[in-house]
Amino acid sequence: MVNKLNIKSMDKIKRLAAKGQTGLFFATLWLASIIIARKIWKYTRMPIARLVTVAILCFVFVATSSYAPVTKAHADDFSTPYSDTEVIIDENGMLVIDDELPEDEYLLTEVTDEDDVASLDDLMKHIDEDADDEEASEESVEEDEDYAFEFDKSAWNLVLINKQHPIPDDYTVTLGTIKGSMKCDERIIEPLAQMFKAAAEEGINLEVRSPYRDMSLQEYLFNRKMKNYINQGYSYIDAYKVSSEVVTLPGASEHQIGISLDITSDTYWQLNEGFEDTEAGQWLINNSYKYGFILRYPKGKEDITGIIYEPWHYRYVGIEAATVIYEQGITLEEFIDSL
Repeated sequence: MVNKLNIKSMDKIKRLAAKGQTGLFFATLWLASIIIARKIWKYTRMPIARLVTVAILCFVFVATSSYAPVTKAHADDFSTPYSDTEVIIDENGMLVIDDELPEDEYLLTEVTDEDDVASLDDLMKHIDEDADDEEASEESVEEDEDYAFEFDKSAWNLVLINKQHPIPDDYTVTLGTIKGSMKCDERIIEPLAQMFKAAAEEGINLEVRSPYRDMSLQEYLFNRKMKNYINQGYSYIDAYKVSSEVVTLPGASEHQIGISLDITSDTYWQLNEGFEDTEAGQWLINNSYKYGFILRYPKGKEDITGIIYEPWHYRYVGIEAATVIYEQGITLEEFIDSL
């Protein structure tokens, strides 16, 4: 009888563990409960004591479950899960989401082909020969101690887009072509080109890998991330919470208004934290503000931005605002709140 019970218990534990991180956690709790219960059952003969023991174990199990690794790490209040996502579970209990895109759709963050990467050579045609004189004039303004910056948070370059501030329904943008199908707000192309040129003069070859995205592409990226987490064993709500920290919610991404870009280099193209340790990553951190760009999701500010640290993600705000944000070590959210 004991052997049969052990076999059944182990089978249940294996099935739980096979469901991923969450399943493994509950499998561990299940195993611990079995061991403790049998020890107490063996040495406790009184029915009341056994009943109390079972009640205590149930309480501990429920209380501990609420602090499972996934839930505890993402216990912040998030908005309602993305309502346009159609959730279908197949016969194997795996999530099925329609994540198909037209064949000619530009798939960002998957790029490895040269046609999906823009370098300085592609941006040279956007460089104004008089830009150096304009930069010198702006630098002289920055050095004037009596000069006070004045900001309008409703300006196009300071618009705040995040989970709490989705893209306004009436927002419009004129896109300019970086290269081929790669586009962004036409107003940021020249400062982007100037930044790439300055980096190249120091032997650093920057590359754009993810500029403007339309709604269908943002939905695709978010759905794909959701599908990946759910198929690892996450619940729908936990998968949504984690995904929204990695891929911005559709309708709340700066990429969708063409004002943000993912930037790497010709020697390191992966979109991960390792880019921070490269020469290109350090150059961007220390120089991008001179051209109006900021590191949008800095390390240690995740509780403010709601997004993980992304050393490759840069956003245009203009030279004056970027200078303040850089010198004060703050986020765009904190900057806007201070206005």
